[in-house]
Parts: sequence; structure tokens; C-alpha cells
Amino acid sequence: MIISASRRTDIPAFYAEWFMNRIYAGFCEVQNPFNSLQVSRIPLRAADVDVIVFWTRNPRPLIPKLSELDSLGYRYYFLYTLMDNPRYLDPNMADLDSRIETFQKLSEMVGPDKVIWRYDPIVLGNGMKQEFHLQRYEEIASRLCGVTKRSIISFVDFYRKIQRRLDKIGQEGHCIERPKPGTIRDIIKVLLKIAHAYGIEVYACAEEEDYQPYGLVPSKCIDDQLIKNLFNISVTGKKDSTQRKSCHCVESRDIGSYNTCLYRCVYCYATSNFDRARNNHKLHNPEGTQLLGR
Repeated sequence: MIISASRRTDIPAFYAEWFMNRIYAGFCEVQNPFNSLQVSRIPLRAADVDVIVFWTRNPRPLIPKLSELDSLGYRYYFLYTLMDNPRYLDPNMADLDSRIETFQKLSEMVGPDKVIWRYDPIVLGNGMKQEFHLQRYEEIASRLCGVTKRSIISFVDFYRKIQRRLDKIGQEGHCIERPKPGTIRDIIKVLLKIAHAYGIEVYACAEEEDYQPYGLVPSKCIDDQLIKNLFNISVTGKKDSTQRKSCHCVESRDIGSYNTCLYRCVYCYATSNFDRARNNHKLHNPEGTQLLGR
């Protein structure tokens, strides 16, 4: 079984203590996000877990615990989102230098193959034209040279709740654009050249359009072949049916909860209400069997 920790929230950044408590307990409970009365018990013993996939923007709180995970026999890798967007998009991010230093430290501990750089989603608008992202991507790529081997990119999806937030910041003068196919093509071509210059392969995350003619291959963020290469174990190659059609990830069990992340990223799909997320975090019990609730 693969554990996803988590698409729904940043467990390493905000819930590392809870996560380690559940590791020691050997299980956690996860509420169905669409039916609060349905609760699943997820085994977390090392013998039951093939791999843990961490999704994060800040693994720093979890880093001191990695040696414990190692000693207990857990296998894991990180999907580390690292961008340099304006504050009106990412209001609660630490400064870029400290985040890159954390990335470098993590890579030094676990190896560059196990820290995958996510530069996503790419949002275009005034102050964030094509040149902005190409410059920021190259700046980060140059500093991650040798500490990661894979980069995953995507373009923002205009879900209804995200569109409302984008409309709101548009009223404040920050106009967000739907990227045109030609613009996407040009960005992809240059990003590929930049990444390859620094020894980094680039993949697309859950894009409905086929960008393979430009050299951008679809990714499996939770990837059976990557797991085989990293840990020499075979896991399911079955597509995760709970994810959208354009997602190629294999099956996993997610142990997070929606509306619990504190980053307030305008384009976030996992948080529908920032105030609710803040309140949920205040009510969180690190000793609880669930991330939220009892």
C-alpha cells in the first residue's frame, strides 16, 4: 500500500507531530471527504506500507524525524513545491532562499532522486508574464542543480472556487489570464531547455492537453516505475480511480483532510475556505487518530 501524505494538505509543514504519533501507533483514521460519517482505518506499520509519498512546500518540521522513519524501515520520497510567486498569490510563503536551503538540506539527507521539484501550478497575469516564469524557473533550477533530478510542472486549473479567488484579486488590480496554446508551447520549450542544462528532467502533471510533441511527457507523481527504481520493489501499476482523468498516478491511500492548510494560496484546490482552514488547524489534536476530529 502507498500512503499519500497528502494531496489534501501539507502534512510535513503543519502536521508532522500528528503524523509521527500515528506512525508510532501503527494506524490512523481518515474521514471520507464526501461523507463525514464514513471513516476508514489506515494501517501505517512499516510492514503494511510500501512507500510514503510526501507532498509539501516546507518539509522542515519533518526533517528531524526522518532518521526515525529510516530506523523503523519506512521508504519515502518527497514532492516539494518550490516557486517564487508574488505575495498576492502565495501570501504565506517563507523567503525563497530559506526554502531552497531546506530543499538542499533534504536532498543531502535522502538523496536527489527522492526529492522531486514541483513548479506548479504556473499562473500567468500582469507581473507574471512568460518571461517572469522563465526567469524564476532558471534561478531556482540553477540552485537545485545536483540536488534534484526531476521537475514536474502544470498550468493552473480554473475550478469554480479558484476562479472566484482569481476574480477577487483581479478586482484588486492583479489580472490573471487563461494561457493561450501558443504561450504554453513557448513556455514548455524553454523550460525544457533550462531544466536539461542543469541535469533535470521535466514532466507534466495532470494536463488534459498532450504536450508530448513539445517533449513534455506526462508524469505519475505517485509513480510505480520511480518506486521500482528507487527501492527495488514492485507496487500496483493501476491508475488511481479517485483522481481526475488526466492524472496518471497509481493507487494510494491519502491520509490528509481538506481545509486544513494554512498557506492561503489563491490557486489551491484543496482549501475551499481559508478561515475554515485556520479554525480547523486550531482545533487539531496531535494525539487524535484523525487529522481532524476525534
